[in-house]
Amino acid sequence: MNHLDFLVELGTEELPPKALKNLAESFRDGIVKGLDAAGLSHTDAQWFAAPRRLAVRVKALATRQPDRTVAIDGPPKKAAFDASGNPTQAALGFAKKNGVELSDLDTSGERLRYVKEVKGSDAKELLPAIVSTSLDQLPIPKRMRWGASRVEFVRPTQWLVMLLGDEVVDCEILAQKAGRESRGHRFHHPATVRISSPAAYLEDLRAGWVIADFAERRAQILQKVNELAKAENGRAIVPESLLDEVTALVEWPVPLVCSFEERFLAVPQEALISTMQDNQKYFCLLDTNGKLKNRFITVANIESSAPQHIVAGNEKVVRPRLTDAEFFFNQDKKSKLEQRNERLKTVVFQAELGTQFEKAERTSRLAGFIAQQIGGDIKNAERAGLLCKCDLATEMVGEFPELQGIMGTYYARHDNEPEEVALALNEQYQPRFSGDVLPQTKTGQAVAIADKIDTLIGILGIGKHPTGDRDPFALRRAALGALRIIVGRELDLDLVQLAKQSIQLFGGKLTNTSVETDFLAFMNGRYQSWFQEEGISVDIVKAVQAVNPTKPLDFWRRAEAVRIFKAQPESAALAAANKRVGNILAKRDSSAPLPALNSALLQQAEEKALADAVTKLQAATAASDDYESRLLALAALKEPVDAFFDKVMVNVDDAAVRNNRLALLASLQQLFLAIADIGELQ
Repeated sequence: MNHLDFLVELGTEELPPKALKNLAESFRDGIVKGLDAAGLSHTDAQWFAAPRRLAVRVKALATRQPDRTVAIDGPPKKAAFDASGNPTQAALGFAKKNGVELSDLDTSGERLRYVKEVKGSDAKELLPAIVSTSLDQLPIPKRMRWGASRVEFVRPTQWLVMLLGDEVVDCEILAQKAGRESRGHRFHHPATVRISSPAAYLEDLRAGWVIADFAERRAQILQKVNELAKAENGRAIVPESLLDEVTALVEWPVPLVCSFEERFLAVPQEALISTMQDNQKYFCLLDTNGKLKNRFITVANIESSAPQHIVAGNEKVVRPRLTDAEFFFNQDKKSKLEQRNERLKTVVFQAELGTQFEKAERTSRLAGFIAQQIGGDIKNAERAGLLCKCDLATEMVGEFPELQGIMGTYYARHDNEPEEVALALNEQYQPRFSGDVLPQTKTGQAVAIADKIDTLIGILGIGKHPTGDRDPFALRRAALGALRIIVGRELDLDLVQLAKQSIQLFGGKLTNTSVETDFLAFMNGRYQSWFQEEGISVDIVKAVQAVNPTKPLDFWRRAEAVRIFKAQPESAALAAANKRVGNILAKRDSSAPLPALNSALLQQAEEKALADAVTKLQAATAASDDYESRLLALAALKEPVDAFFDKVMVNVDDAAVRNNRLALLASLQQLFLAIADIGELQ
């Protein structure tokens, strides 16, 4: 069978830069899926993307489908023939449908079956439908039409290249007739570019001033930006998402260094960086101390003979943006941060729970309680809690919502608030995402936990639980954030205490009488997904949850101890034994309590040995909170436990002996349940 390279390139008006990479990958994936479904073998399939094109190149594509056998099932045999063995209408209809005689059908099975040989089709005949289907299935939220055409796509289409080997695949897709003529750079090479073969695609376009390989353009931009930054004695800020977006905006990248007036550096650098990155797609430069320089890098889409004009144009464009940020900052400083709470008295947090100011008041009081528990400054925590939402009412945060918390820190410093209070106004939002930093200060930790607990108790307290696909108040993120802070900063906080304090602060606003139970269940539900990220399996989480610890740090320490215990060779046997003990104890009559273990009633050597081992371990581990050492010590019980179950009958006729043995098993079980129910381990 012959194999040839295949290339498809769809030319369009400028595609959405943030979606370009995803569109190109989806285009490639759709074509591969179609080729596989059609039985067309191939090797590598690579996607390419630039502002005006999506392309896929498939290497060593089979030029023809293999011949194949197709089996078509018909009606059941009992419905195909009557009692006399004559064919029914169902059998005759099935034969007619397939264009064959009844005698050509296979009647050996439970159903009639027609087996036919199907000749493979040429790839040229199949490729247009495969490409069209892939384009139809691209993740495009809203398609557009253009001119009088009824064709719909993310942007108007301009040309189509489809080559199998050196030959054009004759077809029309999205109102474009396939050919081998692509187009070069809009300014450097506006004429058509002839694609000689799929293998020559990148080089043919490069001659037309287009770098069609997204990854190559991206690497080129990153390298040049870093080189220019180094030449400026600085370091470029290059977020991955911004680098992808800039790569999607240019076909022939030319990074250039620009500057702005030094006076703007008096504005918080986060605001300047935000506007330059988000609005202008610039790469900002930091000095060796991490401070913003009055220099930035833009990536032009043209190699100009007079680049100074491009630089001047970008400097002119960025100036109004920086001026706006400067104006907002100066205006905000005219009022003290605390005064912003007046505006927050009219801003609703949630209709049933009150305003943002009321939330801040609750957060303040809860933060003070938490600070007392963790050894923080109560006054600082209460003050930071009261100010924690104030910057939401500033001009700067109104313009740049992503700066909430950050601007609060700047304005608090301007108002001469204690440094720990100022830092807490930003730390309250930490961790913003998985792997983000945790609050450093005790005040920040107290406010961050208080803010999250207040949201959780409030929303759950009015019965608005998140569903599988809806979590409008981000309760899952809030719960995980609170747990991560408590565990990561080793804070001895009890969720029951936090819930009771928070519920009290809401007064009569809460309508869900089971809010405390719901809150604890919701927090418990977060451990599983979080701990799996940390390499702790689900059965370990369930083992700890079985004993219901309410302190997250305690929960973590128990889980870590069980994880280490599970790796011991004795763990599997002891887990099985604990499950067996649990089953035995569950079957006894629980209306009467078990007596204390009586050594005089121990008869067999094996039960005496187990009782002795249990008694010694009870004494050795009773006062220790080192769960890991306690569980590892319990591993020594494997041999006496195995011997007990091999030789000793628990449910004997003598009630006193039976209850004494049950009491021994209960003591054994309690040694483990003091840490976790290891019977849950897989």
